Amino acid sequence: MHFTETVYRNPYWPTFPLLQITQGCTHNKCKFCSMYKDVDFRLQPLEWVEEDLKEIAEISPDATTIQLLSANPLVMSFEKLKHILELINKYLPNIEYIYTQGRVSDLKNKTVAQLKELRALGMKEISLGVESGDDWTLERINKGYTSEDILTQCHKLEEAGIDYWMTFLNGVAGAQHSREHAIESAHIFSQCKPKVVGTGGLTLFPDTPLLQEAQKGEFTPLSESQMLEELLLFVENLTCDATFITHHTISGINLTESDFLKRKDQIISSLRHEIKYGNHDQMAMIRNTKKTL
Repeated sequence: MHFTETVYRNPYWPTFPLLQITQGCTHNKCKFCSMYKDVDFRLQPLEWVEEDLKEIAEISPDATTIQLLSANPLVMSFEKLKHILELINKYLPNIEYIYTQGRVSDLKNKTVAQLKELRALGMKEISLGVESGDDWTLERINKGYTSEDILTQCHKLEEAGIDYWMTFLNGVAGAQHSREHAIESAHIFSQCKPKVVGTGGLTLFPDTPLLQEAQKGEFTPLSESQMLEELLLFVENLTCDATFITHHTISGINLTESDFLKRKDQIISSLRHEIKYGNHDQMAMIRNTKKTL
């Protein structure tokens, strides 16, 4: 198999087989991320992709799912992505679900009709690293798109019948804009129909512009209790039904279940309890041991 650094996969999707079709990230400018800092973006050579599919077919000829790598393979043109999906169906004739991830902006070069074709070939679920629905925050962290872009592209996925995930990056607006980040993100997310809303707490990783800004006093990170308060505010204002997942360093709370709206009061109660009684020092210690997204 032809895997090149850095490899990221969604841990909630089937972990085998994996097929890398791009390397690096086309944007690579988000201020909180260093995952692909030293990796130039390129398409995986097509001969590598086909060789890997032949190998997968030998090992798991009856595979029904596959996850495409790396950072944003969805950025590929419709024609190139369609060709790869056709190859997947050729070598894995029982394929039912093709999972992939990408940026909101990756969808701009694809029409609803084209997305429907990709879905018919098996691309039924994607994950979008949205991070925020607040325009001030999106510009501040250099995401490269706006809240209106999020709505437009997510509605295209809905029309095409493709399930999608949306992420909320808790704490990324810092102390200056925390409230707006939480409320506006919930407002934008609630106008969409994601299958999953995932949240994670910001960690300031080495070699990231956001850490450098924090060291210079230009960015004020939230404390663990403030992070929880922001997450609570986001949840209170979120009205779309979905599976709700949090990667926050919360001790003793399992929030990874479906039927968000039915469980919303329970989640709010759990967060309030954690704000008041949680071991915030332990949360900070766990966060400080993280080395990458």
